[in-house]
Amino acid sequence: MKVAIVKYNAGNIRSVINAVRRLGIDPIYTDDADILRQADRVIFPGQGEASTAMAYLREHGLVEVISSLRQPVLGICIGQQLLCRHSEEGDTECMGIFRTDVKRFQPERHEDKVPVMGWNAIKNLRSPLFNGLADDDYVYFVHSYYCPICEDTIAESHHILNYSAALHRENFYATQFHPEKSGDVGEQILKNFLTLN
Repeated sequence: MKVAIVKYNAGNIRSVINAVRRLGIDPIYTDDADILRQADRVIFPGQGEASTAMAYLREHGLVEVISSLRQPVLGICIGQQLLCRHSEEGDTECMGIFRTDVKRFQPERHEDKVPVMGWNAIKNLRSPLFNGLADDDYVYFVHSYYCPICEDTIAESHHILNYSAALHRENFYATQFHPEKSGDVGEQILKNFLTLN
């Protein structure tokens, strides 16, 4: 199986590469349109800032490439957010795959920390992406922005409010959390992604 990881100006790529390698696959880290289109699976991960990430993707023609992919695609963290319509981070127009906008968490109490950083439960799982998992399994999050619950939501989490922990539309899947940093639960999610029909 050929797995391609989208190369752009985002951090935290190495841990995704290593997580895929632990599953016995040596992924290709690339911004080459032909390689991305020919891969069996594409992962669009990262940490970063929405407006600069989208500017880089547009400049390198990657918005059109990613939007045109027909194989299973997995966005992770900012990868999920960039697949949405718009982000409040930098007032950024994004790709519009998922029919929701990205909002910034607004603390309501002193103990409401932003960014969210650490382990949190996911619930209301409704996708083959979560086969073998249970409601309230814990995964690892690092983010200040979130996707509201919407028609594309396939998992939820709670911090200040309920929000989308994962999204799905057609061949595009995405998680706000980091499966590559989420231990056995995250490894199962990555395995599931690699075996999706």
